[in-house]
Amino acid sequence: MPSDLAVIGLGPYGLPLAQAAVAAGIHTVGYATGPEAGSLSPAELRRMHSAGFRPATDPAQLGRVRTAVICAPTPRGADGGLDLSQVEAAARTLAERLRPHTTVILESPVLPGTTEDFLRPLLEKGSGLRAGRDFHLAYSPSRVDPGNRDHTPASTPKVIGGLTPACTESAAAFYGRLTDKVVRARGLREAETVRLLETNFRHVNIALVNEMAVLCHELGVDLWDVIRCAETKPFGFQAFRPGPGVGGHAVPQDLTGHATRTLRMVELAQQVNTRMPRYVVQRAATLLNEHGKSARGARILLLGVTYKADLADQQGTPAQEIAVRLMELGASVSYHDPYVPAWNVLDRPVPRADSFYEAAADADLTILLQQHRTYDLQGLSVKAQLLLDTRGATPSGAAHRL
Repeated sequence: MPSDLAVIGLGPYGLPLAQAAVAAGIHTVGYATGPEAGSLSPAELRRMHSAGFRPATDPAQLGRVRTAVICAPTPRGADGGLDLSQVEAAARTLAERLRPHTTVILESPVLPGTTEDFLRPLLEKGSGLRAGRDFHLAYSPSRVDPGNRDHTPASTPKVIGGLTPACTESAAAFYGRLTDKVVRARGLREAETVRLLETNFRHVNIALVNEMAVLCHELGVDLWDVIRCAETKPFGFQAFRPGPGVGGHAVPQDLTGHATRTLRMVELAQQVNTRMPRYVVQRAATLLNEHGKSARGARILLLGVTYKADLADQQGTPAQEIAVRLMELGASVSYHDPYVPAWNVLDRPVPRADSFYEAAADADLTILLQQHRTYDLQGLSVKAQLLLDTRGATPSGAAHRL
């Protein structure tokens, strides 16, 4: 049976889109481009299936839709740039089945120019059709904030940029079924650059507060109180908070190799943020030393090893590097995370603490890396022998803060 929509790639960008589409009553097929389809739990699959979602195992099903959205992941490659191999594979698979009048939209994070210079030739060569004449081609930056209950796909404006004005309008008509507001960019490259700006904005501002965290510790200033006060300013300020590192799927880009100049501020922000796991380990070793203990042989408990609170996603989590560096110092590392039943570091399983309180009481040092809602932080601050809070989540004076 023909469907309205095909979502190609069921990872962090495609799965939320598919869920929003079926919630809006759109008959949707989902085509996995890799093992990310495993993120669908059986219960989620049953709910989505009953609402009109169909997992596609036969690529021929992609040729029976009005709209196809490519949401393949684009992780950082070995050269530091975005790896477009999964986008390429998705494009080739779709192109062989592409029919006239189909609207093709790319949502994967890419650099400006990718939709027109990379995706368009693949689709045209594989299908024999011409973009802008035989089928519509557009880009829309994915705006997904996993776990955010306040900003759902329906309430989050979608930016659309098409190869032609008709392409823009066709994509806008589709997204108008999912969201309350559609914002039209001037073209493909403007829409792609929106994603670039939004991603880099996050990383640059996190880098600023991470540097402030290091400075304030040296000055003996409570940065968390500084942020609490600063965010009362109703204009010219947006609160960001420091942490042990920056995880997630959105990769910052400084345009190296893609433009006549780089974004120097983004380059510096990456340097600052990638230093944070090392800084956390330095603080941990110093705290142990101040309390008459050495990192070598110390029992250290890591609380929360996912990249974001209340999610199981470990993409880019700083917990990995922190664990490695602690092990290199000779520490005995264990962890607790309600969302991660098993965790490997350096291809070795890390012991998982069963009892939250008992593990904290037994550890020489407990490091709070992620603030899951299930954590009783008041009780933790009482039970833990020594506590390093990298999220500013514990009561003031109850722990050593980052």
